[in-house]
Amino acid sequence: MANVTGLIPAVVNAFAVVLGSSIGFFFRKGISERYKKVLFIAVGLSTIGIGSKMILGANNFLIVLFSMVLGGVIGEFFNIEGKLKAIGDSIKEGDFSTGFVTSSLLFLVGPMTIVGSITAGLKGDGSLIYTKSLLDFVSSIVLSSTYGLGVMLSAVSVLVIQGGITLFSGLLTFLTNPIYLNDLVAVGGLMVFGIGLRILEIKDTKVGNYLPALLVSPMLTFLTTLFK
Repeated sequence: MANVTGLIPAVVNAFAVVLGSSIGFFFRKGISERYKKVLFIAVGLSTIGIGSKMILGANNFLIVLFSMVLGGVIGEFFNIEGKLKAIGDSIKEGDFSTGFVTSSLLFLVGPMTIVGSITAGLKGDGSLIYTKSLLDFVSSIVLSSTYGLGVMLSAVSVLVIQGGITLFSGLLTFLTNPIYLNDLVAVGGLMVFGIGLRILEIKDTKVGNYLPALLVSPMLTFLTTLFK
């Protein structure tokens, strides 16, 4: 396990998301519907672009496919998307579930998160996460101006997931291996792409129900290595 001081970058990243989303949420009241629509389309197209780039790095698309299928079945069984929507409905503010899932995926499903957190835990070097914090700060301003408080809550996801990877970095170094990392990122990319379709109102995908696929992917990759 890593030194607890390695958690500082994760805390900084979470704070950056809170600060950025607060700025976006505060100033969105002064943005007219005309310009909100422009932001909405910009976020949707950018999300699809990011997702596409993540998907292209896959090693084995069969693993990606089966991860999505199994993860989706598990998520549908537990109705993850429905539970997120229920939280948003209770708050009655913006598209809570879309904001939370979109920002959580964008902030967490990527090489910088995994490699940066493990590096912070093992070497005490938080430079990758600090760079990521700046990117997430800017992204959270734009996202929260569209989706509201759901984006701010994703700071909890950032703190818990990145903090967890940092603390258990000694056990998770295998995730930095491209054999695991590339397909895991591609699974996240498909979900990010689906969110882009949802933002642009092309298809109302229940992306939240596919979140378990992120746990299924490394398991399937491990199983395939046993038969090589």
